[in-house]
Amino acid sequence: VQLQASGGGSVQTGGSLRLSCAVSGRILSSHVMGWFRQAPGKGRVFVAAITWGGGTTYYADSVKGRFSIYRDNAKNTAYLQMSSLKPEDTAVYYCAALNSYWANLNYVSEGQNYNYWGQGTQVTVSS
Repeated sequence: VQLQASGGGSVQTGGSLRLSCAVSGRILSSHVMGWFRQAPGKGRVFVAAITWGGGTTYYADSVKGRFSIYRDNAKNTAYLQMSSLKPEDTAVYYCAALNSYWANLNYVSEGQNYNYWGQGTQVTVSS
């Protein structure tokens, strides 16, 4: 499985962006797709995740209600729709995938559980 993230850019506060994570290789219903971000000088943190089979979604509290994760099975692509962006959302965003038939928020929010990572895409939100 290989992941290709795209869609980053620069927006003003309150703006929107949609990130894409194109997946090459065989996607299983047990796969979970996640998004993480890393701000300058800070560690990588969980943003959102979705189970590929059932479409169950998980969000960090900091983005709940503003971000939406979804997937397009036909296009083998996961998306992160980001709205009401704030300067503190500025970071490099990474998509990742893990393979597990079982998931909960604690599990999918741990980066160490992910086996596959894409390259990052920069999101910059100016005030």
